[in-house]
Amino acid sequence: MLLEEFDTLIQRLLSLEEFAGTDMALNGLQVSNSEASVEKAAFAVDACLESIRRAAEWKADLLFVHHGLFWGRPLAVTGGHYQRIRALIQADLALYAVHLPLDMHAELGNNAGLARRIGLQQLEPFGEYKGTKIGFKGTLPEARSLEQVVRACCGAEDRGISVLPFGPEAVRTIGIVSGGAADEAYQAIEEKLDLFITGDASHTIYHHCLEGHINVIFGGHYLTETSGVTLLAEKLQSETDLQTRFFDIPTGL
Repeated sequence: MLLEEFDTLIQRLLSLEEFAGTDMALNGLQVSNSEASVEKAAFAVDACLESIRRAAEWKADLLFVHHGLFWGRPLAVTGGHYQRIRALIQADLALYAVHLPLDMHAELGNNAGLARRIGLQQLEPFGEYKGTKIGFKGTLPEARSLEQVVRACCGAEDRGISVLPFGPEAVRTIGIVSGGAADEAYQAIEEKLDLFITGDASHTIYHHCLEGHINVIFGGHYLTETSGVTLLAEKLQSETDLQTRFFDIPTGL
């Protein structure tokens, strides 16, 4: 598959153009390769030296990530930024990144993936960011304890997970916005949800959540943003001629 064809496929599948004025990230192809083609696509959450190394060892043609190297402002190619770009070029490895469109996609997104993981139903858009709702809210078919939802959402991995048990013991209504979205807890309080799930913890919302009687799960930025890349890798593996592989490189945060 030509890189141009891969780009067209992802642009259409994830509606990248809709976020041109919203997302600070540079969504799309960030670094090319010499052949301008892709047969093996590696997937990871972050564009870091470790993900580049693993993709190169697998002899991938392209590395697809959620967190790329360019974020809407000029950045000198020095230091760690230089080292990452140098490693990509030395490995002849293209880099493709998709940020917000992969958070909010109704089928392949991080938030949709988390919602399915915990069995959330009656999904509706939730969590407004610059006029666009990038998360989801919904209802569990039966009330569950906060501990049960934590296990369903985060599994046995407890590193980086923090819980504010300030809401009802029996949880039914839940809002989800992955990654660094602690401020969306205010919207969850306004909508009187039982639980809000995000990635990064925040001191500033602690007392608002306590006084607003809402439970919060801070599942970790990395853990809450693995669904999108894994779901997309699986879809491309099954529906195209591409070979795909997800590289799990957890940060514990």
